[in-house]
Amino acid sequence: MLSVHSVEGSAPPPPEAAQKVYEEVAAFNTELQSAGAWVFACGLHPPSTATVVRVQDGDTLITDGPFVEGKEHIGGYWVVKAGDLDAALGWAAKATRACAAPVEVRPLREETED
Repeated sequence: MLSVHSVEGSAPPPPEAAQKVYEEVAAFNTELQSAGAWVFACGLHPPSTATVVRVQDGDTLITDGPFVEGKEHIGGYWVVKAGDLDAALGWAAKATRACAAPVEVRPLREETED
């Protein structure tokens, strides 16, 4: 998974820069799809729209806002097929240039047959 990190409170880019990012991300998505590496991608609404559900002392509690108070949060992500870490890092390098934000690479757990 390639996750895009955003910093809360950062000024949004000017419209021209935002449009360039949208175009670069669209081109990156097309490249992923053409290479057969595309699985799924999604942008996220801001953390202020989050709802946290947890069980405490047998009761289900629902609270507004993100689980963790912090300035950094995930703004979106790609799930890609990569043969190894080096391939995933290559895709992340292209992703960070396209979206103009830091990208974290993390492997997904594979389901095992029990």
